[in-house]
Amino acid sequence: ISGYSLVVQARDSGTPPLSSSVTVNVDISDVNDNSPVFTPANYTAVIQENKPVGTSILQLVVTDKDSFHNGPPFTFTILTGNEEEEFTLDPHGVLRSAVIFKHMVSTEYVLCVQAKDSGKPQQVSHTYVQVRVIEESIHKPTAIPLEIFIVTMEDDFPGGVIGKIHATDQDVYDVLTYTLKSEQKSLFKVNSHDGKIIALGGLDNGKYVLNVSVSDGRFQVPIDVVVHVEQLLQEMLQNTVTIRFENVSPEDFVGLHMHGFRRTLRNAVLSQKQDSLHIISIQPVAGSGQLDMLFAVQMHSGGFYKPAYLIQKLTNARRHLENVIRISAILEKNCSGLDCQEQHCEQSLSIDSHSLMTYSTARISFVCPRFYRNVRCMC
Repeated sequence: ISGYSLVVQARDSGTPPLSSSVTVNVDISDVNDNSPVFTPANYTAVIQENKPVGTSILQLVVTDKDSFHNGPPFTFTILTGNEEEEFTLDPHGVLRSAVIFKHMVSTEYVLCVQAKDSGKPQQVSHTYVQVRVIEESIHKPTAIPLEIFIVTMEDDFPGGVIGKIHATDQDVYDVLTYTLKSEQKSLFKVNSHDGKIIALGGLDNGKYVLNVSVSDGRFQVPIDVVVHVEQLLQEMLQNTVTIRFENVSPEDFVGLHMHGFRRTLRNAVLSQKQDSLHIISIQPVAGSGQLDMLFAVQMHSGGFYKPAYLIQKLTNARRHLENVIRISAILEKNCSGLDCQEQHCEQSLSIDSHSLMTYSTARISFVCPRFYRNVRCMC
């Protein structure tokens, strides 16, 4: 407890008794009676041979139960095991290489490290760090090509995480880093540690081929990443049809079914090869395992097919569509829960272009806006 706040009252013996109160604050001064604590108590690390001087090997983590002025900053010192000065330890507790290690020269080093706090008198503690020198990488990283589809309203893309590169390496201790060619960084970024791809706001319609590579420190491998951006027209929303699927997650639909279903759907509803099928959004149905897919079909002339026409086409081709994935319902108007006379209802669809949903797998990622369906009874 760092302090107490007491209210003290003085009361006299008169009639009537009179009193007065005062607040007394008692601060408890900290004494430096706790040593720094290493977490974990001892460390094990590895470094590959032939890594350049200054390579980070380990980050020491130290805490102190004393108050701030009796704790950090800590002073780190290598007491033993560094007689040939193969290692350096910076003020932040990062252990780095001071030489280029060779596996044939030595395979293991044991360092005794001291941490000293800033109190008076200073308290110290020790830890042991075992560093193993392993052979350099012999395997190149392998990465899976990634295709990303982004659907957004006209000139209204807010940006965000749009996918993740999946890469592996057979060398157990390799640490992979990801880089993006510098001239593309005005539109996209790649997290160097985990391979997440971030798109900045305001992407234009079109196709982008990203120059991404993954490195294990020795080998660098290019990765094929293609981003397709499609901007929706407001007219599309007035001519949409929803297909509801049974027992499928968005990620499974994107990774396993979307390409095949898109191809089958094109054959079912397109009157001419020049017509365009637009998948606007996919969205889980709340409280169920169902999934809604919203789409529209644009004629070669520029207009859109009416929902009633598309539903007729879908109904006729439903058996073929279900060879790809099980369909629960084909919806144009959804009057569920409304007691409309003769089931007359009007549906309106709204898109929240700033609430993006990203469904990502190892090979394909689909980014689309959240949609809301509103229905009301007609007079």
